[in-house]
Amino acid sequence: MVFWEGYVSDELTGTLAPIVVYWLYAGMYQLLPPLDQYRLHTRKEEEQKNLVPLSSVIKGVLLQQLVQATVAGLMFLVTAKPSIAGSLIQPPVHVQLIQILVAMFIMDTWQYFIHRYMHQNKFLYRHVHSQHHRLVVPYAIGALYNHPLEGLLLDTFGGAISFLISGMTARTSVFFFCFAVIKTVDDHCGLWLPGNIFHVIFQNNTAYHDIHHQLQGTKYNYSQPFFSIWDRILGTYMPFSLVTRQEGGYEARILKKTS
Repeated sequence: MVFWEGYVSDELTGTLAPIVVYWLYAGMYQLLPPLDQYRLHTRKEEEQKNLVPLSSVIKGVLLQQLVQATVAGLMFLVTAKPSIAGSLIQPPVHVQLIQILVAMFIMDTWQYFIHRYMHQNKFLYRHVHSQHHRLVVPYAIGALYNHPLEGLLLDTFGGAISFLISGMTARTSVFFFCFAVIKTVDDHCGLWLPGNIFHVIFQNNTAYHDIHHQLQGTKYNYSQPFFSIWDRILGTYMPFSLVTRQEGGYEARILKKTS
């Protein structure tokens, strides 16, 4: 039993919940005070280095989410399973957890190789992926600020493939996609907050992805949103240390790679 049962279908919830969660979680970060003592970049750096205004970022995210919701709705429609007395029997919790772990690995694999290729192909980088890198200093609301083609290939198709191969139900997908959205937003928040559980559990975190957004790190740390497995296996992992800046806050400082 879940709180939306009897009010909204699992399919509609799976379509809309990740969008709602995105704006709630990213909005929470946006409404926080400056918190300069926890920032990975100063506010001055954010103003000087970012090449796109907040209004354009919001429009870009909304466009991606419109496409995302359309594809999700079609996917749920095509894969809908027959129910008994109007309710689909859900697999045991341990099975759902395994499906989520499988989906996490599939999403990471898909996004790593597509993301890396978008950097290696000069045409795709210049005309598609560079839009995301206009945010040299990432912030939460810009997590899904992408070129529409990238949003479709990287995030929307990646999520659909993860759903289909893992075999999860629409209800399980609600938890998976909402978790993926929260993790992605957190990776772009630009803050190293004490007690952030994502920084404790995941090596692929806010500082890890911040390295990728910097000029000297754009060919490294492609992995997103969960693990750093493919970076480590394929030699694109960039080691770094988190140091305290003299003027306050932190800096994810790149360490020299060793062969």
